[in-house]
Amino acid sequence: MPLELPVKRVQRVRHELKLRELLVHRVREVSPALRRFTFVAAPGHSLHDFVSASFDDHVKLMFDAGDSEPVRRDYTPRRFDAAAGELDIEFALHGHGPASAWAAQAAPGQTVRIGGPRGSFVIDPAHDWHLLVGDESALPAIARRLEELPAGARAIVRVRLPDGADVGAMPALASRAGLDVQWLPGHEPLCAALRALAWPAGEGYAWCAGEAAEVAHWRRILVDERGHPPHAIRAAAYWKQGRAAHHENLEG
Repeated sequence: MPLELPVKRVQRVRHELKLRELLVHRVREVSPALRRFTFVAAPGHSLHDFVSASFDDHVKLMFDAGDSEPVRRDYTPRRFDAAAGELDIEFALHGHGPASAWAAQAAPGQTVRIGGPRGSFVIDPAHDWHLLVGDESALPAIARRLEELPAGARAIVRVRLPDGADVGAMPALASRAGLDVQWLPGHEPLCAALRALAWPAGEGYAWCAGEAAEVAHWRRILVDERGHPPHAIRAAAYWKQGRAAHHENLEG
């Protein structure tokens, strides 16, 4: 039975695009799969007017990897502390590309450049429930959203584990909201979990992010098969198999 949402409670916010040079300040192992970098502004630069209004914002992070052109990748601002002037970004360590290689060796004092966020897609946390679906690339955004949700909210999380990974290698997820988390060992088990999901009562919003083809499939299950309102879902391709530096929002 299709769900009905009487009001589209989302807001698009544009930000002035700024480029900044940052220094690695601290490095922390969040889990065997994730490393968190805390950045501060390099001399002559500032983070005082940095804005990240939504959990699925992304900045363009640029760093040198020994080639003629710098590496450019999109990353979620995991945490921003305006008072301390600190920005946290998390890197997955299982990959074999230049970004994972940089994250494996980066240490305090090294520099990067960031641009953005260009804008924010703000989803009202007052929805009765929130469905968050993703692979490991979506974990920083999912974790940030869970930390931001208020007590009394309800969060349903379905995460696709990397191939061959164990749940013990994944970061802990915590929230003041009521939390229902399942870690699924692959794309098909996650699809089955979405088909089996019992819709909670009230108004809900679904958010999906990960590999392009898989996210498109998850969206089709939720909208075409399960009847979730298309205006109450956001689906983002954070990466695409066989392509570098891919990021797009999926519609339809």
